[in-house]
Amino acid sequence: MNKRALKRLLKDRRALITPEDHGLTRPTGPGRRAPGLSQHQVDQLVNRAFGTYHRLESGTYPNAPVDLLRDIARLFALNEQEWISLCRYARGEDPPSPLYDTSGDAVPAAWEDAVAAVAHPAYVTDASWNLLTCNEQFHRLFASGRAPENTMRWMLIDGREQLTDWANAWAPLVMTQLQAALAQRADDKVLCEIERELLSDPLARPLYEVGGTSVHPDGDERPIWHAADGPGWVTMCVAQPMSAPGARFMILIFRPGPRRSSQRPPMLQAR
Repeated sequence: MNKRALKRLLKDRRALITPEDHGLTRPTGPGRRAPGLSQHQVDQLVNRAFGTYHRLESGTYPNAPVDLLRDIARLFALNEQEWISLCRYARGEDPPSPLYDTSGDAVPAAWEDAVAAVAHPAYVTDASWNLLTCNEQFHRLFASGRAPENTMRWMLIDGREQLTDWANAWAPLVMTQLQAALAQRADDKVLCEIERELLSDPLARPLYEVGGTSVHPDGDERPIWHAADGPGWVTMCVAQPMSAPGARFMILIFRPGPRRSSQRPPMLQAR
C-alpha cells in the first residue's frame, strides 16, 4: 500500500464531485471547508457502513475489496489509468478487469498518426478485434488491397488460405486468445458471433474445444502468404494503448522466404 499516493488520488478526485449532482446537500458544519463530497457522503453513495471510506482514504484499510474500489472509482469518474493506480496504491496489484464495459472500444486519435509512421505493416484494433486504423503496408498484405474489418475473424475464419499451416501455426494460439477474451467479455456480440461460427465449422470446432493456455503473440513468428511479396514469416510486436484495456497495437515484421530460426531471439534487457 502506498498511503500517501492513495490519499492524494482519492482526496483530489473527491473534491471534484458536487454533492448536489447526487441529490445531496453540501455539508456546512463547523470546520467544513473542503470542496466536493464529504467522506460520509461517499459512504452513502457507495452503500457502505459509516467510516468505510475514511479508512480507505487514510490508508488504514489494507487490501480493500476490489468491489469497493470499483464503486468508488466509478463514483469519482476515474479513467482506466487512474483505476490501475488506485488498485496499485490500495492493494499493491493491478485490477482484475477494466473499470468500464466500454473500455477498449476506442483509442486516442493520435494512434492513427503513430500507425501511419511505422515502416512495417501495423494496425490498431479495439477489444473486439475490430480494426480501428492501419497503415498502407498492412493493406498490401491482402489480395484485395484492403485490410479485414475484424482481425480475429480473419485469423480464424476468412484468412485461412493466406495463413500458412493454419491448423497448427495459427488456430490453436489464436483460439485460446478468443477464449480468454470471452472469459472477461462474455457479452461481447462480435466475439460471441465468431465463436458461434467456429463451433458450427467441422474443421475448427475440434481445435477450439481442445482449449489450452492463452499464449500472447508478442514476439511470436508465424508463416504467412503476403499478397504482394509471396510466402514468408511475420514477427508480431504487440502493445496496448494505456487508455483502452483490451485494445491492441500490432506491428508485423514481414520477412520473405523460409524461417530464419525456430528459436526466439533473446529478450532485450537493460545492462
